[in-house]
Amino acid sequence: MAQPQQLGFQDATSPLMEELLHFHDHALMIVFLISAFVLYIIVAMVTTKIYDKYILDSQEIEIIWTVLPAIILIMIALPSLRILYIMDEVNNPHLTVKAMGHQWYWSYEYTDYEELGFDSYMIPTQDLAPGQFRLLETDHRMVVPVESPIRVLVSAEDVLHSWAVPTLGVKMDAVPGRLNQTAFISSRPGVFYGQCSEICGANHSFMPIVVEAVLLEHFENWLSSVLQDL
Repeated sequence: MAQPQQLGFQDATSPLMEELLHFHDHALMIVFLISAFVLYIIVAMVTTKIYDKYILDSQEIEIIWTVLPAIILIMIALPSLRILYIMDEVNNPHLTVKAMGHQWYWSYEYTDYEELGFDSYMIPTQDLAPGQFRLLETDHRMVVPVESPIRVLVSAEDVLHSWAVPTLGVKMDAVPGRLNQTAFISSRPGVFYGQCSEICGANHSFMPIVVEAVLLEHFENWLSSVLQDL
């Protein structure tokens, strides 16, 4: 959960988000070093009139400032491509949930169980219980077991939406007539909040996403109670 005046990312809850945070720090440090070096060169050029005629026309210097940026780009590209391929992998999911975007709410269908599905609407401000978050709470949460690969099939019924939960490192566009898939693993129990990340209409800001990760035995108990109510 993001905090007021927070400058960094939310705490990672999935291995994928941990990889993304590590790559962010890696790339940011490279950018910081390059910026500091360029600033030093600019200050040195402005504050001194000393120059060397051998530096003005030097093949070795030209080779260095051509090869060095290429090496830096490789240092950024290789980890980026690795994470990109990791994000596309969906290996033996334990549970599949279909998330369908509507104007303006989400509906979830647990495809491994017959007729198990529900709509998830935002709770109005006047109906919030103490401790609940305004514009983020829903009347039905997407409940998943912890430490289990979860596949999410994402689509939309009317316009473009985007199913995004930052702390899980998940963001997938919901396109009408197209079925996209993504996957995540929650490394710890908790309640994780997200919102539609596509400008989908007047009430775009009022279709939150709530994922509740629980222990497997609690998930089975929740599943039994929901199936009995059907």
